[in-house]
Amino acid sequence: MKGAEAGTRITLKNILYLTDFSEPSEAALPFAISIAREYRCKIYALHVLIPAMYAYTPLELTADAITAQDECAERDMLRVDAQLEGLPHETSVERGVAVWPTLERALTQSDIDLIVLGTHGRTGASKFLLGSIAEEIFRCSSVPVLTIGPSVRKGTHKGARFRRILFATDFTPESLAAAPYAISFAQENEAELLLLHVVPKSDLEKPDDGNTASATNTISKLGQLVPKDAQWCRPRTVVDYGNPADCTLSVAKEHSTDLIVLGVRDAAKHLGAATHLERTTAHKVVVHAQCPVLTVRG
Repeated sequence: MKGAEAGTRITLKNILYLTDFSEPSEAALPFAISIAREYRCKIYALHVLIPAMYAYTPLELTADAITAQDECAERDMLRVDAQLEGLPHETSVERGVAVWPTLERALTQSDIDLIVLGTHGRTGASKFLLGSIAEEIFRCSSVPVLTIGPSVRKGTHKGARFRRILFATDFTPESLAAAPYAISFAQENEAELLLLHVVPKSDLEKPDDGNTASATNTISKLGQLVPKDAQWCRPRTVVDYGNPADCTLSVAKEHSTDLIVLGVRDAAKHLGAATHLERTTAHKVVVHAQCPVLTVRG
C-alpha cells in the first residue's frame, strides 16, 4: 500500500498483526485474518517484550522473571499461530526497550504494507497496545494502520469487505494524504465512498472574510478529490458543522459505515498541535468508532 495514488488499486502483500495478547488485540485478529484471505497476503504476527515490568523486581529475581515472561509469551503466540493455520504467516516474539523501534525494524525487514492492531484507547495502562502507544504507532508508521477500537462490534468486518467507506478531511496536506487509500479501498471493495468535511464551531463564530468556503464550494472541493475515472465508487459528499470528532462519528453511524479513513500528522510535528484532525480528534474517533479506522500518516 506504500505510495498509493488516487485511481490505482491497492496491493497488500504483507500484513503485520501486532499483539500484546490482551482482549483488544484478540478482537483485532479476525480483521487481520479476513483481510489476508481477501487479498491473499501473508500475516506477520509480532509481540514485543519490553522491560518495564522489571523496574521494581529484585535483581536476584530478574532472570527468573525474564524466563517466565518469555515462556508465557511463547505460549500465547502458539495460540495465535493456531488461529492463523491455513494462511501464509510467521510469528515472532522479540525483546525491545520500546515497542516502536522494534516495530519499525519489522516493517522494513518484512516489507509490510499494513499494520493491524487493537486498542481500548486508555492511557497509562501496562499493556503496550493500549492507549498512547497505539497512537504513537499510527502517527509514526510509514504504512497505513488499521486500528480496531473498543466500540467495534464483533462481526462488523463482514469478511473484510467494506461496503461503505467514510473519508474525513479538512483539506490540509496531512488529511489529504489518506484520500488515495480511501479511494483505492473503495475500488477494491466496490464500496460506496462518503467524503466528509466538518466545519468547526470556532470557524462558524468568525466573521466571513471571504476565506470561509460556502457549503456549495466545499461540496465541489470534496468531489474534486475523486478522479473522473474513479466515479465507480459512487462518491457522496457531506458537509457538517461542529466538533470534528463528534461529527465524524455521527456521520459514520448514520450511514452505517464499515470503515473510516483519516489522515494524521506524524508524532514529531503533531503531539502538541491543534488542528482539525488533532490528537484528541483522531484518538476519539478510534476509541468510539463502531467500525475499524484506517489512519494514514501525512
